[in-house]
Amino acid sequence: MTKSFSIELPPNISAPGADMSTSQPLDLKALVGIVYRRFWLILAGFVTTFGIIAYITFTSTPIYKAESVVQLNTQERNVIDLGAIFSGLGATTAVVDTEVLVLGSKSLLTRVADRQKLVEDPEFNASLRPEKKGLLSPVKGLINSVTGAEPEKDPFAGMSPEQRQKVMLESTVEELMGKVNVKRVGTTFLITVEVSSESPETAARLADEIAEQYRVQQLEEKYEATRKATEWLSERVSGLREEVEEKERRVESYRAESGLLAAQGATLTEQQIAYMTTQKGTLQVELDRARARYESMRRQIASGAGADGISEVLGSGVISELKTQRAVINRRVAELETKLGPQHPELISARNEAADIDRQIDAEVQRIAGNLENELRVAQSQIGSIQGEINRSTAQLRGNNQALVRLRELERDAETSRTLLEEFLARSKQTREQDALISADANILSRASVPESPSSPKTLLNLIIGCLLGAIIGGGMALIAEMFDMKISSTEDVERKLQANSIGSVPLIRTASFLGLSQTNPADFLVENPLSAYAESIRYLRAAIAFSDLDSETKTVAICSSLPDEGKTSLTLSLGRMSAMSGSRTLVIDGDFRRRQLTEMAGLKPEIGFVEHLFGAGQLSDAIVKDRKTMLDILPLSSNGHTPHDVFGTRAFDDLLARLRSMYDLILIDTGPLLLMAEARVVAGKVDKTMLVVRWRHSARSAARQSLALLNTFKADVLGVTLNMVDLNRRRHHRDPGATYKAYRKYYQMDEKPSVFNWPGKDKRKAKQAAKAPKGSVAVQVPPSKATGRTDPADRISAE
Repeated sequence: MTKSFSIELPPNISAPGADMSTSQPLDLKALVGIVYRRFWLILAGFVTTFGIIAYITFTSTPIYKAESVVQLNTQERNVIDLGAIFSGLGATTAVVDTEVLVLGSKSLLTRVADRQKLVEDPEFNASLRPEKKGLLSPVKGLINSVTGAEPEKDPFAGMSPEQRQKVMLESTVEELMGKVNVKRVGTTFLITVEVSSESPETAARLADEIAEQYRVQQLEEKYEATRKATEWLSERVSGLREEVEEKERRVESYRAESGLLAAQGATLTEQQIAYMTTQKGTLQVELDRARARYESMRRQIASGAGADGISEVLGSGVISELKTQRAVINRRVAELETKLGPQHPELISARNEAADIDRQIDAEVQRIAGNLENELRVAQSQIGSIQGEINRSTAQLRGNNQALVRLRELERDAETSRTLLEEFLARSKQTREQDALISADANILSRASVPESPSSPKTLLNLIIGCLLGAIIGGGMALIAEMFDMKISSTEDVERKLQANSIGSVPLIRTASFLGLSQTNPADFLVENPLSAYAESIRYLRAAIAFSDLDSETKTVAICSSLPDEGKTSLTLSLGRMSAMSGSRTLVIDGDFRRRQLTEMAGLKPEIGFVEHLFGAGQLSDAIVKDRKTMLDILPLSSNGHTPHDVFGTRAFDDLLARLRSMYDLILIDTGPLLLMAEARVVAGKVDKTMLVVRWRHSARSAARQSLALLNTFKADVLGVTLNMVDLNRRRHHRDPGATYKAYRKYYQMDEKPSVFNWPGKDKRKAKQAAKAPKGSVAVQVPPSKATGRTDPADRISAE
């Protein structure tokens, strides 16, 4: 009877030679995986942050805020104009901002603290508060006692009562300044005064008091300015009155001495000079006009223009009459020229008449030019005469002006003092009347009301912020942990981060015991549970070896690891037993000379082992031992044999390996760690394939990369990387598409019924078919090809 089964590799096992350079972008599923993996870290960050914020929120003292509104009066309301001294505030942004600073100034708050007696309030005077013992107070006391530190001294020690009161007032004002917030409302002339306090009544009372003291301070400043201005103006008016009288006496005395008593305004000489200057201006205009007409006519005559081209001639009646006569004669000459010959006496007479008329026209033109020249000379003469009169009057006035200079100087001096005296008299009167009209430049628009609920802490808002901040901090811690996580967690890590071919993942074997969970020998578990998930994963590895090279048969395989304790030896023994249980002639060689774990795991204590036979101490049949539980042959290491420095590099090993190839279908060599033993690198270059074993969440990526680089250096044909000792309870949290926990729980319970290894991509229909299969029949899935998306038929085999 023949039993057949089909084998399909899981999706995390890639075909040999597949491209590992393709990197998948981080998607939502990967983020969910991070949350699963780092759940406790995220939860710790969330709970810690939320707890701190919640503790601060529920233990904080409630704070109440009250607000009063002050309006600045930007319009002047004085009934008397007093200038800049008593004017209201200017309507500028700088002025409003300045008043905001005044409202929150230390001087104003000192007045408030003094009037409200805040020195006696423990909320504002820290020296009156009872000492609070925090959680760290015992620790602090213990440290002080151990270190011998002196207790805190009284800050008021050695001060007089006045000094102590002053220091306490200053500290109280500083505390009050921290609780007062003054700000402008937008671009308006409203200022809000907000006060925070542990007592709602105190907050409202202080807000109103600050606004009231601000108004009082403005009134006091104006009253003080008025008083000082009145005193100063009185003294200044008295002095100016005496000064004005003295200067007016000087003016009258000088007038009498200089003979300018009747000189009121402008003198006769000044009036005559002004009149002649006006006449000169008029004549100058006529002179310029005559000169322009004369020069224009001369230019036209000089250019050869006839009577028709001279503008001054065109208005002459004589010229017009002569031009009319010439036109008649010219017509006559034209008629005679057509009728008579050129020497005819009548034609000659007509031409002579035309020439005579032209001479008369030229004479008239010259006469007109002469008239223009005469007009020009007359105008020039008049201008000269008037200028002479002006010069004479100016000389006469010069003497008077010399006396007037001094007189005007005295008059100006007296007038200046008189004007100043009048101004100061008016200001003095206004200042005395202003005392009853002074008002503050601000008024309280609305007084503070007693708040009914505290403004802080905002419990709901703080808890929401705590949740958000806790989630952010927890997520940040998880991302940082992921960034610095250098362990290999999935077959996807093998392909993406090691750029290597993944050939499966082997689960961690746990069995129940009386004291809890303990580990068992995986090779024994394989034999006892041939249908378990562990057995399935070993079958996948055997299938990967069998179909690693379709052109040539793979017989020798070296099982390597980067460092110790990665499960390489147990995996080698399990793989050998699975191959032997499948009917293949299989030999496992213990090549880890330092530890000899495979020999001990198989329960062997040979007298002659691998090394003794290799160097001629015994026959091969004496060295090879049959496994006690399967048909597997083992070439162990004796406990007392001498191990030379070089075993795998000898000709004897090469001959032995060639001999074993003819005897067995599969030869597995358990080597030492690649990064610690040179023998492992040598044997990797001599076998058909090399398999690198990395331990799940234990092996570092750097060590695995270095091991792969060493294998490439020694020309080893790397079959791929196997992820070993995978904890199926935690595997789903590490982006491993190999299996889910629910599908693996049957294997942990050691269910003897046929089960299906639940790789992603397997549908429920195939799972049900596998569950109904007869005992001894196992279905395993081969992943689709990454290039074509289809399953390669060569990956499916049937075996009897």
